Amino acid sequence: MLSINHLLGIKYLKLKDINLIFETADEFKKVINRPIKKVPSLRDITIANLFFENSTRTKLSFEIAQKRLSADIVNFTASQSSLSKGESLIDTVRNILSMKVDMIVLRHPKAGAAEFLQNNIDAQIINAGDGINEHPTQGLLDAFSIREKLGTVSGKKIVIVGDILHSRVALSNIYALKLLGAKVMLCGPMSLIPKYIEKLGVEIETNLEKALKWCDVANILRIQNERMEQSFFPTIREYSSQFGLTKPLLDKIDKKILIMHPGPINRGVEITSEVADSNNSIILDQVENGVAIRMAVLYLLAQRIK
Repeated sequence: MLSINHLLGIKYLKLKDINLIFETADEFKKVINRPIKKVPSLRDITIANLFFENSTRTKLSFEIAQKRLSADIVNFTASQSSLSKGESLIDTVRNILSMKVDMIVLRHPKAGAAEFLQNNIDAQIINAGDGINEHPTQGLLDAFSIREKLGTVSGKKIVIVGDILHSRVALSNIYALKLLGAKVMLCGPMSLIPKYIEKLGVEIETNLEKALKWCDVANILRIQNERMEQSFFPTIREYSSQFGLTKPLLDKIDKKILIMHPGPINRGVEITSEVADSNNSIILDQVENGVAIRMAVLYLLAQRIK
C-alpha cells in the first residue's frame, strides 16, 4: 500500500511508493493491451476531473484510465463554470464534494493549489499539474518509460533540455529520477535555468552537443510562452539554433540515445519532425504508459479511501 493519501508531488513519495506504482502499472499495461480492456477495480468510486487550465494528453489520459477501471466520472471545465461569476476554488470543490465525490484530479495554474485543497477538503487529491510546481504523473510515466526501454533507471544519464524555469514536468522528473538513482543534467540557456537548482543534485550544461554526448536519454521540453512575462532569449530562431534537437546534431553523437517529449510538441522549435518521428523517439510510448501509470495511481489511492 502507498505511504500517502494524495498524490500532490513526487517530493512526497518514497522509493517503495514509486516501485509499487511501477509494478502495478506493469499489470495495467497488460490489461490495456488485451481485447477486453476494462476491469471493475473502481466500480462505485466517483472521480471529479477539475481542469482550470487547458489540457489534451493529461485530461484524456486520466479519463481513459478512469473508464478502464470502471469509475464514475464527473468532468469540470473552469470556463463553463460559476468561477466566471466569482465563485472561489474552495467553494467550487466543496459543492462538487457534496455530490459524494471520492477523488479529485486537479489541474490549476497556481502552484500549491492541490496542497491547498488537501488541507481544506476530505477527498483524495491527484495533482495533474499546478502552475510551475509539479506534474507528478508525468514524472512517473517518464521514469516508467525509461525503465521499460533500458531495463532500469538507476545509473542512467538523463538530460532535460529546454525551458526548465517554467516547467513543472522538469521538477517532477528531477525528483523521480534522482530517487530512482539516475544522474540528471539540465541543458538550456542560463536565463531558463532556475537559480539554486543545483541543490537538487543536478548538473548544468549550456552546450547541447556536449549534453547529448553525455546522456543515455534526452527529455526535450517546449518553451512555455504562456508563462513568460518577459523575454528570456532574443528570438525563437536563435533559441532553436542553439537548443533545438535536429537529425544532423544527433548524427554527430556516436551512440543511440532515447528521445522523449512530454508534449505538446512545437515542431521545428525544440525538436524537428525528423527526430520526433524517428526510431530513437519514445514519445508515443510515453502517451501509452501515461494511461497505465494513471490507472496504477488511481487504483492504489482508492485503496486508501476510508
